[in-house]
Amino acid sequence: MLTRKQLELLEFIQKRMTRDGVPPSFDEMKDALDLRSKSGIHRLITALEERGFIRRLAHRARAIEIVKLPEALEKKLGAPSGFSPKVIAGDKVDPPRNAMPVEAVHALELPVMGRIAAGVPIEAISEVSHHVAVPGAMVSGRGEHYALEVKGDSMIEAGINDGDIVVIRETGTAENGDIVVALVEGHEATLKRFYRRNGMIALEAANPAYETRLLRDDQVKVQGRLVGLIRSY
Repeated sequence: MLTRKQLELLEFIQKRMTRDGVPPSFDEMKDALDLRSKSGIHRLITALEERGFIRRLAHRARAIEIVKLPEALEKKLGAPSGFSPKVIAGDKVDPPRNAMPVEAVHALELPVMGRIAAGVPIEAISEVSHHVAVPGAMVSGRGEHYALEVKGDSMIEAGINDGDIVVIRETGTAENGDIVVALVEGHEATLKRFYRRNGMIALEAANPAYETRLLRDDQVKVQGRLVGLIRSY
């Protein structure tokens, strides 16, 4: 199931390729979808590629090839049923580094325990809001696992954005530099990097707009450590 923006982008690319024989530039895509930056286009392109609708060809300018179209879009554009792309001979795209073979991946369902603040701490969360499927390899370590939806932007330089789902392994201990779920003074839950400094606990953001919080050891309880991240586009 594609989002509205993903469908809009796929339709725009297909129309331009039909008209011009080449895909549009990222600037043209950005303007067509009325986005403020090309980073939004990069996210949409990645999502379409992950879902198998397009592929990017290595070492080629404007290297996008449409692999398939949703049935509704085929009908709208008048494309023949069972649309197949033009195949460019000799193009072989290497898989991403550390990519797992599809057949080797199995998924497990984890409870999503509401939201965790990546910003100003919010009230601690203990109720399951829904479940999410995650790759089994992501939760292969010891201990119980759960998921949380991120709220805020204090961890963006660690690649954690507002709305992401973080996968957490339950643990009461952490090493310096670990990204942890920390319970502050028994009622505030936050996602931060953990450090011990001069007998104090430092909860450090990955965004210079947020100050590091220094707290006594008895004010902070580690509830889990980050082991995975799931992003929706």
